Amino acid sequence: MTDAFDETAWRRELEIQREQKDEFFAEHRQSPVPPEQREAFDGLDYFDPEPDYRAEATVTVHNDPEPVTMDTTAGTEVRYLRELTLTVEIRGEQHDLAAYRQEGDEQYFVPFRDKTTGQQTYEGGRYMEFESEGELEDGDEIVLDFNLAYSPFCAYSETFACPLPPDENWLDVAVEAGEKAP
Repeated sequence: MTDAFDETAWRRELEIQREQKDEFFAEHRQSPVPPEQREAFDGLDYFDPEPDYRAEATVTVHNDPEPVTMDTTAGTEVRYLRELTLTVEIRGEQHDLAAYRQEGDEQYFVPFRDKTTGQQTYEGGRYMEFESEGELEDGDEIVLDFNLAYSPFCAYSETFACPLPPDENWLDVAVEAGEKAP
């Protein structure tokens, strides 16, 4: 990594992001919280910020990305391209996660399930997203911050069709970071 990690600034930024998201969910007309429930909405529930879940991931690039069809919560399917494999250490063990994109997307999409899924976190899994500043190459290192993991909109309303994490992104470890179940 090129920049030194400033934990105080990181915590402050995470808290600001969480406050802004709570405000959006409570007040915005495009909030996934049904309008009749917004007045009672008092914010999302999160795991405490934990720097250990802000991990460096080693990138493996798939030069000829394979299409992956993901089931959705609505019973339909959506297609992504598996563009990267991210190797990350969580609680002392190496794990691989696939990162996907749809054609034309700038951001990489990392849906995942872990040992908290369906207990402390949403039963359909959680998501992370990230953008790279340039073209990624094999061996590059990126920060994958599980403290930014969030529940998809379908966790709040059945009107949304959300991709379900494919089996390859089911982690055999508890990731106690990010959003908890609504």
